[in-house]
Amino acid sequence: MTRFLVRRLILTIPVLLGVATLVFSLIHLVPGDPVQMMLGESAAPEEVAQLRSRLGLDRPMLVQYGSFLRGVAAADLGQSLRTNQPVTSVIEERLPATFELALASMLVAIVVALPLGIVAAARAGTAVDHGATTLALIGISMPNFWFGPLLAIVFSVSLGWLPVSGRGSLAHIVLPAITLGAPLAATLARMTRASVLEELREPYVLAARARGLSRARAIVTHAFRNGLIPIVTVLGLQFGSVLTGAVITETIFAWPGVGRLLVQSISARDYPAVQGCILLIAVSYMSMNLLIDVLYGWLDPRIRHA
Repeated sequence: MTRFLVRRLILTIPVLLGVATLVFSLIHLVPGDPVQMMLGESAAPEEVAQLRSRLGLDRPMLVQYGSFLRGVAAADLGQSLRTNQPVTSVIEERLPATFELALASMLVAIVVALPLGIVAAARAGTAVDHGATTLALIGISMPNFWFGPLLAIVFSVSLGWLPVSGRGSLAHIVLPAITLGAPLAATLARMTRASVLEELREPYVLAARARGLSRARAIVTHAFRNGLIPIVTVLGLQFGSVLTGAVITETIFAWPGVGRLLVQSISARDYPAVQGCILLIAVSYMSMNLLIDVLYGWLDPRIRHA
């Protein structure tokens, strides 16, 4: 297992380098002068030259690239133009809120999707299965930018049960977590149903039943366990998509996380902060893929010995 983990860690190095290169290249791929965009068309040439020198954009591209990589390695992403604070510090302040929302939404998805998918697979072709599939299709079809305001109107404005914005108590996270977790639950439920249903058709499940194992135990301890690999894949990819989906949800509910910071930085044309947020999201997605690979090796020894 140690050799398997070391191999996977080594393989992430070129991926991480590629992600950092892509993030760095964004400023050079965007049409127009980013400094002029940040300061506006009416900015004096002296101001433009000063900001370009402050950002290091007056240096050759290879020099800028090397400086950027050294900064990333040292966790130095520059200084925010909007707050005049280090970008790393600004992101660190917002990161706990984003991970809190991500974990809460994943919890909502897991609690709803896994039982629903298992029951739908166990009763395939029945009304229960059709009802679960319909709910999953509805959940997938609802975008966050529509579902979030709908929840806020119903449960905050009309009923007054939950706060509509901010972060403070447990009640504040309910609506954002449901907004993010519902579409994830729909996707995860369909994957769980398909995976468990495929395993239920295998001979070893019938053999377990022949040995006297109850149907419920055969489904949970055998079919569900052996069908975990595709489920874990979806879970890991969904956690990465939660960070990108949080950009919309955090804006709707004024949740003080990295997603809202990204939107605020784009509005203020705070290039260093935008670059730092995008890099964080990309690295988080890559880290989840690495974790999935490690879980593969733990769940199926054949993978790590291949």
